[in-house]
Amino acid sequence: KSGLDPGGAWHAWGMACLKAGNLTSAREKFNRCLKPPMDLNQLNHGSRLVQDVVQYLESTVKPVLITDDDYFATLRELEATLRTRSLSLEMMCEGKIQHNSYYQECLFYLHSYSTNLAIISFYMRHDCMREALLHLLNKESPSEVFIEGIFIPSYESGKLHMLENLLETIDPGLESWGVYLIAACKYLQRKNYYHILYELQQFMKDHVRAAMTCIRFFTHGAKSYTELGGKQAWLLKIKDHLKVYLQEVSRSSGRKKMAFTFRKKMSATDVSRHINTVDLQMEVTKFLHQCESSGASQMTDSSLPTLFGNNNMKTDVACKVILEGKNIEEGFGIAFRVLQDFQLEATEVYSKVAKQLVKQQKYSEIQQLLKCVNESGVAAKNDGDNIILNCLNEFKNIPAEDLDNLIQDMDSDENKIQAYMMCNKLRSAYLVSVRQEKARAVQLVQHVRQLAESSGDHVVKAICAQWL
Repeated sequence: KSGLDPGGAWHAWGMACLKAGNLTSAREKFNRCLKPPMDLNQLNHGSRLVQDVVQYLESTVKPVLITDDDYFATLRELEATLRTRSLSLEMMCEGKIQHNSYYQECLFYLHSYSTNLAIISFYMRHDCMREALLHLLNKESPSEVFIEGIFIPSYESGKLHMLENLLETIDPGLESWGVYLIAACKYLQRKNYYHILYELQQFMKDHVRAAMTCIRFFTHGAKSYTELGGKQAWLLKIKDHLKVYLQEVSRSSGRKKMAFTFRKKMSATDVSRHINTVDLQMEVTKFLHQCESSGASQMTDSSLPTLFGNNNMKTDVACKVILEGKNIEEGFGIAFRVLQDFQLEATEVYSKVAKQLVKQQKYSEIQQLLKCVNESGVAAKNDGDNIILNCLNEFKNIPAEDLDNLIQDMDSDENKIQAYMMCNKLRSAYLVSVRQEKARAVQLVQHVRQLAESSGDHVVKAICAQWL
């Protein structure tokens, strides 16, 4: 008569029927006020009304433990205790809910009026993980339901191995779980739970991704190569994963194509290349670890470069190896292999090293660097000259004697003249210019004269004018 919503009254009546043990009548009353959700895969546990019903039914069958003080328990309480205990024991049988009217009643309400997540969470609460997984597969629920309802509760309660065993029992190839497992990996990565991620990747036999996680364990948080020296076991694990992957690929290529749909794929060539990178990183790590231990290490760089980074970082590794040895020659061999393996721009690396040596005022070692570059067998004709020119471009205050030694080490007269001009040593530039073939000599001397005029060097200007 008053036009009020009768839902609340039906719900209260239904709850009263439940408490009286009249399950059939309760179903009828609840049918008038409970509605199934529009989307069964929404990430919640259904309406508050359904949750109240399930909560009450679950609490009704919780076993009551009899203590020594309970001698005067009434006959009815004792009977109820025995009944609920036996039901609870039946229910625990292999984690299945069997012949228990209250639990069956919970499932009726959940299936009729609640979400897939609520059903799965109910199974998980009562140690029925297998049923939870089968329901997930059966309803083709999205991966968010798996993460929220099964995966998070499993690792939080230390049951990740049980989950893995069940996934394998239901589908030994794990193909039907692929989408869910990849989603779990992404979730763990977002949360920075790398140890659980690594364990899961090993279970999935996703060797390429497991190797990538090992790279992260090796590089993350290390501030020095001494620290990386203590983490070399991770490098061996990377190699192991990649080798196992190669074996699996070669085995499967012999048979019909295996559908590794969710495991990361990589060509055999790329895998072999990565194995070489790991080997080279091991050499770099051992070498730089020794340098740091012996106190030879000079650089105080905040970032720690490894060969697992981009080309700029690999360039930094090559520079670090050359600079941190007892002398240039000691680390040059390893650095040269880094340049060759990753096809880095050699002149850029050598110039960077030379500039660092100028900063450290180790001019004689620049000459040693040029000797190593020339003896490497792959240096272009002007590589050595370009390294020196790059240095002079940035540093004008090299002591006169060292500067002369560097410029005299250059191969090309043209480059020597350019270097002398850059350093404003116009007399020396003139002396080399006049030794050139006549027409070229005239051009060069004219250029020197112009520079002398603009810099106010009247002596050199006069000499040039006289020669011309």
